[in-house]
Amino acid sequence: MGNVLRVDLSTQKVSTEEPDPAVCREYIGGRGFNSRTLFREIRPGIDPLGPENVVCLATGPFTASGLTSCSRVEVSTLSPYSGILGDGNAGGSFAHFLKKAGYDQIIISGKSKVPLYLWIEDEHVELRDASDLMGLNTWKTTDTLYERHGKDISVAAIGQGGENLVRFATLMFDKYNSAARGSGAVLGSKKLKAIAVRGRKNVSLADPDEFRDLARADRDFFLNDPFQKEVVAVYGSHIGMLHWGPGFRNYEKYLSETDVPDTLKPEAWKQFETGRSACRSCVVPCKNSFKIPEGEYEGEVGKALEYECIFCLGTNCGITDPVPIMVQENLADKYGICVIALGNAIAMAKDLYMRGILTDRDTGGLSLDWEDAESQIELVHRTALRQGFGNLVAEGMYSMAKILGNKAMDYCYHVKGLSRGPYPAGVFGLAHATSTRGADHLRGRSWAYGENDPSLWPELVKKGYIPVEDEVKTLILSEEVTTLTDMIGRCKGAVNNWGSAVPLVFKYPLLEGLAKLLRAATGTEFSEETLKNAADRVYLMEMAFNVRQGILIEHARLPLKPGLAGTPKGDLELAKHKAMLERYHILRGCDPETGIPTREKLESLGLGFVADELAEGTENPCGFGKWEGPVLWGLETYPKGTLRA
Repeated sequence: MGNVLRVDLSTQKVSTEEPDPAVCREYIGGRGFNSRTLFREIRPGIDPLGPENVVCLATGPFTASGLTSCSRVEVSTLSPYSGILGDGNAGGSFAHFLKKAGYDQIIISGKSKVPLYLWIEDEHVELRDASDLMGLNTWKTTDTLYERHGKDISVAAIGQGGENLVRFATLMFDKYNSAARGSGAVLGSKKLKAIAVRGRKNVSLADPDEFRDLARADRDFFLNDPFQKEVVAVYGSHIGMLHWGPGFRNYEKYLSETDVPDTLKPEAWKQFETGRSACRSCVVPCKNSFKIPEGEYEGEVGKALEYECIFCLGTNCGITDPVPIMVQENLADKYGICVIALGNAIAMAKDLYMRGILTDRDTGGLSLDWEDAESQIELVHRTALRQGFGNLVAEGMYSMAKILGNKAMDYCYHVKGLSRGPYPAGVFGLAHATSTRGADHLRGRSWAYGENDPSLWPELVKKGYIPVEDEVKTLILSEEVTTLTDMIGRCKGAVNNWGSAVPLVFKYPLLEGLAKLLRAATGTEFSEETLKNAADRVYLMEMAFNVRQGILIEHARLPLKPGLAGTPKGDLELAKHKAMLERYHILRGCDPETGIPTREKLESLGLGFVADELAEGTENPCGFGKWEGPVLWGLETYPKGTLRA
């Protein structure tokens, strides 16, 4: 295993620590390492944009090992967007180079008085002046560091969105890969502009021959599986426009395959495609490269346009022209802001505008008409630079609604500050409610639903690995396996699927292939039981982290549209959701009345210290204060401006 690199920006000191073997065995890596660090080192109730916050970046045990799809870097912090756990992971090459430099985790604390960037070259680590990088977008920052250090490096950078503390600003890796959840704003508050890394060490394996054989079988699956070859490698996540029901006009409805405009269907995007590529170590080219052929933006090029951008900044904002969507993708990547959170905020703002809750006076005369693409592009600029009405949008959907009042929250379809839209009670609604980072599709939802596995999912069900007769148990299993995916540094697939999330699941019983790979990589014995315990250990620690931020079972809500809330049909939906939620918490080992993990369950996972931390809040479930979103600043206090992208 690699070392832990600690960076204290207040003192500008860097140090390394050897990993504890017990921690490596119990938390494995990636999200496991980071969630443990956050619980231990972040006090409840702090300002996410204050110096007390911590940012962690971690690789997994399979990073740079030769196992396909294992180039993800996990980024975790207390989110300034939601005020709870904020984690995400990104592809590219950063995890590969960090691992080869000898590090499994970076822990960044404190706050610098001057702009800095972190330079890592194997054992050599130093903080360098970044004054000349300030005001640059992520693409220019990355290119500048390539010129300075050579192109055989990987760069993580924030753009103007992070510098201006846009609450959903993200850390961008190698220009096109986003970690989301506000990590860019936290690093902006700490004045850390970028991290550049070169790693040239070999990664050792306990049993290289066994590992090589297992990795070859995994690789062959991706090269030969019809779904991977004919769908994921050809269309990537664009296929979701036909099958995932993208929202329309702030979730006025979900679009069926026939509802989706022809201009936004997967085949239509091929007219702009100039090539396809994959992340480091992956054999599936799920990412497109594109070029705008004509018009005002003729010649503009970009990469990795995903379903989330087409949906969030396209249909859900009322935009059906593909060109403005590509333009906004590039702006979000350059400014370093999350397309999902940006799209949700703009969609809600447009909805409020059309209902008269927002007016031209509020927007400074900027049109928020549904089809007005040019005004929306302008709003993206203003949001990243915190100019005019964009300063309010930069607070994010939930905080914007909270600031506006006047029924704005009725159209903010959030769970714990994040949104995937309003859904009926069921697997989707429950998955969004129980996600430890707020409403999210990657915490287990797609796997519990089996929506993207045309042949593998039925086979796993037939073999009895997935308890489809019980939706709650299926979701918990899906949360466990996707937690493990994040812990090992593996991609869940551009089109989320079981074959990507669980190595060798097509060949061995459920987690047996993963256990074999871990044994061959680390020399440590794992079983399905110990792997599930590791996943539960991390998930319940994350739940406990959020309890300290004031999250209780009432926040695991089912968002309803105003027309449904308070009606008999709406009440039935809420009752069904409540029943599923109570059963979920019982099965998880939590108090069904509060949602707080029980001491018995925590101690069974070796988390007695977590139970001790929560003890003061159990007599009074709101002992840590009640969650109301992140600590907010006055809008006039934020940094603003710098160069347009």
